[in-house]
Order: sequence, then structure tokens, then C-alpha cells
Amino acid sequence: MSSTVAGILQISLLIAVLAAVHRPFGDYMAKVYTSDKHTRPEKWIYKAIGANPDSGQRWGIYLRSVLAFSMFSMLGLYALLRFQDKLPWSLGFQPMKADQAFNTAASFTANTNWQSYSGESAVGHMVQMAGLTVQNFVSAAVGMAVAVALIRGFVRVRSGEIGNFWVDLVRGTVRILLPIAVIGTIVLVASGTLQNLADPHTVTTLDGGTQAITGGPVASQEVIKLAGTNGGGFYNANSAHPFENPNAFTNLFEIFLILVIPFSLPRAFGTMVGSAKQGYAILGAMFAIWFVAVVLMTWTEMHGNGTALEIAGGAMEGKEQRFGVPGSSLFATSTTMTSTGAVNSFHSSFTGLGGGITLLGMMLGEISPGGVGSGLYGMLIMAILAVFVAGLMVGRTPEYLGKKIGAGEMKIVALYILVVPATILTMTGIALALPGERASILNSDSPHGLSEVLYAYTSGANNNGSAFAGLSANTEYFNTTIGFAMLIGRFVTIALVLALAGRLAEQRQVPETVGTLKTHRPLFVGTLVGVILIVTGLTYFPSLALGPLAEGLA
Repeated sequence: MSSTVAGILQISLLIAVLAAVHRPFGDYMAKVYTSDKHTRPEKWIYKAIGANPDSGQRWGIYLRSVLAFSMFSMLGLYALLRFQDKLPWSLGFQPMKADQAFNTAASFTANTNWQSYSGESAVGHMVQMAGLTVQNFVSAAVGMAVAVALIRGFVRVRSGEIGNFWVDLVRGTVRILLPIAVIGTIVLVASGTLQNLADPHTVTTLDGGTQAITGGPVASQEVIKLAGTNGGGFYNANSAHPFENPNAFTNLFEIFLILVIPFSLPRAFGTMVGSAKQGYAILGAMFAIWFVAVVLMTWTEMHGNGTALEIAGGAMEGKEQRFGVPGSSLFATSTTMTSTGAVNSFHSSFTGLGGGITLLGMMLGEISPGGVGSGLYGMLIMAILAVFVAGLMVGRTPEYLGKKIGAGEMKIVALYILVVPATILTMTGIALALPGERASILNSDSPHGLSEVLYAYTSGANNNGSAFAGLSANTEYFNTTIGFAMLIGRFVTIALVLALAGRLAEQRQVPETVGTLKTHRPLFVGTLVGVILIVTGLTYFPSLALGPLAEGLA
């Protein structure tokens, strides 16, 4: 009973704080992206990179800017990883091998932060700060920039211009992410999270042996890995490690960091399109799915089948004892329903149905509330699909926010919906069919083994980054294929979103009539949630039935 009460109090407090900051923070973000003024430091940055902040970009130029910046970022990070032994503060670590460096560079550039290595024993302080932490900022800023570009597609009329990528990138980093990182780092350091540049400290273990404990700039990376929905851990245990997540307060604060931007962006969307009700509709759909998932996950993990689980008061295997089942369930649901991927428990040790919920959260497209930026533009894509379905039912040309949804727009939406599932299911099938790769799967002949591989590619292609464990992913094959899955899931979808934004920006505004679908009302929110669940179910149900559902119902 005490665990139940603690879980209810945690969820209630989290929702209350998120609700309190939703409006002011959302309005602030809208102001950041609509202001025509540039701060002095921003002007210095524009001058340094040779960008004209006052010029508009059509979607093709905007996309080329995104791809060029991301390619430069990936190559720079790859070089740091391959030559880290030549850098200061390398702690004596050797360079990463080529396939693992490719995987890691792709991962952090794509806002995934999948790690096939243990951070404390593979990466030095300089790479952590100049490589991984920097990418945590800019990859998150890229996601927000793309979301804002799509919003401008709905707002602008007959222009074709969707903003300036370099302005959106710099403002998202300087005005939104950096202030959160500074304040959050102070809070975490004051709460006991580690922050130093010390060499590894040798300690004597209980059995008389010795162990090197690595310190480092943990708190500063912890904040941006969560607030930017990145998720890469400084330590292999990620947010289950006491140096990253010392106590119950930091655990709840870290969940808040994961959710604050994704749950506030709908307010920015409503403000920018001139209708707060539209933002609340999107928020309502996001919150409904997230809240139901949290309740189901907590119930599943606290009422697992089996005598041992009943005696323990829940499925305690793999859970962080300091936080218990409610704290672990809330964290796991929030991190897989965003593109964060941080973990404070062992997802592979969840019950079969609990593991299925973490998988489903990613398979939804991580839109409830989703990643920083990617959650909002993913949900807007689903809103367009819901409008199209509703239009077919009443025999009327679909419209959303004053823009007609025609054949061209729906082709882009269809491609967006199909590209990630096709990548996941194809790569999962190939990996399971190759005898050499099956040897890397701990439970290859069981439903759990299927879940391990399915989870890996789902996590990669949806830019989540969490792992189900049991899979030895640090092989040349898995490093390479998961790396490509991350790049496809990130940049092919971004290209489609920007193409859609460009088409919408070229349209004229359609006046609202009596027959216009009211997309801010509860009926539409219900339709939107139903469309999301049906599309995801039809796509993934067979694989879920063979994996987590078969395990959970056994």
C-alpha cells in the first residue's frame, strides 16, 4: 500500500509541476522562434558561420542546411572517438574501433544516444564534453527547429519559406537548452550528482580487491541528456547509477526534465498558430496516451504473476531499490514515450507485458509526448492523418488549420508513417535469420529473444536509445545496421516533414465554414488517439504477439 501511495504522490506532483510551467514556458518558446531580434552573442555566431539570419529558406534549402550541419557534426564526433587517445583528459582510454565509432557518432547526431559501450570505461572527459555533450545540445535543437518549421508551414500563406535553420538552431540552443542546462546542473550538483574533472579513483572492495571509480562532468551531461531527450549515460548503469541519480528527489526531477519541453511545445504550437485550443488538443492526445501507459505499466509491474513477485510486492528484479516499482515504472514509461532512452531500471527484467509497454511507447513514434521537437511534428503528422480519415467518413476535402490536405500531402504522410516500421521489421527479420548474429542473442529461441532484437532496432530507428539487454550489440553487424537504422529514422523522416511544411506554406488560407472539422474539440482528440493506436496496432501487432505478448501471457 505504501508503494501505491508513493506512486500516486509522485505522478500527481509531476503532473502538477508540468501543468504549472506549461503555459509560461510554452509561450516563451513561441516568442523565441517568432522574435525578429537577434542577441549580440547570436550575431557573433551567425558571423562566424557565415549565415544571414534575416534571410528566409524554402524547404529544400532548410533541409540541405539540416543535413550539412548534421553530417559535419557526425564526422567531427567520429574523429574525436577515433583519436581520443591524442586528446587531453583522455584518461588513458584507447580509440574506439571503426564500427563502434560510426554507431556512436550516428547515435548522438541523430538524438538517439544508443551506446554499445560502457561510458566510464571507454570515453574520456574531453570526448564526453566536446563531443557527446555538445551533440546533446545541437541534436535536440535540430529537432525543435524542424518542429517549428512545420508550424510555420501552417501559418504562412503563399510564401514557401519556412524560416531559417541557422537561426532556429542557434536560438533553440542559446535561449532554451542552455538556460535549462545551467539551472538543472546547479540543482543536480546541489542534490548530490557528481561534477568534476578528476582522474579515476582507486578504491578497495569488500573482498579485498581494487576497483577504479571514474568521476567526471556528470551533472552537466545528465541535465542535457534528459532535457534534450537524448538519454546517453555517463555510466553504463545510466540513471540507475548513484553518481547520475543520487536519490528520490533527483529521480523525479530527472523525469520532469525529460517531459518538460515535449509537454510544453504544444502550447508554443497553439500560440504560433493563433489558437491555444489547437495546442490543448494536441496536448490532450499526448497526455492521454502517456497517462494510461504509466498506469498500466505500474499496475503490471506491481501485480506480476508468480509467488516470488507476490511476496516481493511486485516485479523487483532489475528495479532500482531506492525508487521501487512506481519510480522505475514512471521513469521507464516516460523515457520510452519520449526519445530519451535513459533508464533507471533494467527494461529486460520487466514483466513480459511491461516490456511490451516500453516497446509500444517507441512504436507509437514516440509522440506521447515524444522527443524534443520530434514528438510535436510526429503528432501533427498523425493529426493530419486523423483529419484525412474524418474527411473520408463525411465525404469532405480534409482541412487542418486552414490548409487543404490533398493527395500530395497524404503521400508524404504515408511515407512518414511507413519508413520507420519498414526499417525496424526488415532489419529485425534479417538479424534473426542470420545464424552468426543469432549467436549474439541471449534468448534467441524464445519470445524474449525476439523482443531483444525487436527492441534494439525499434529503439534505434525511433531515436530512443534505450536497450532491452540480453543482446550483445557491440558487433560489427549490429553496430553498423543499428547505426543506419538511427540515421534513416532521423533524417528520412525530417526530410518528409520539411517537404510537407514547404507544401503547406505555399498554399493559401482556406476560410473556415460550417462544415469545417473542429480540430480542437474532444471528439477530434479521441479520433486522433484512435487513429494512432489503430495504425500502430496494424503495423506491429504480429511482432508484438510473437514477442512480449507471448511472454506475458505464457
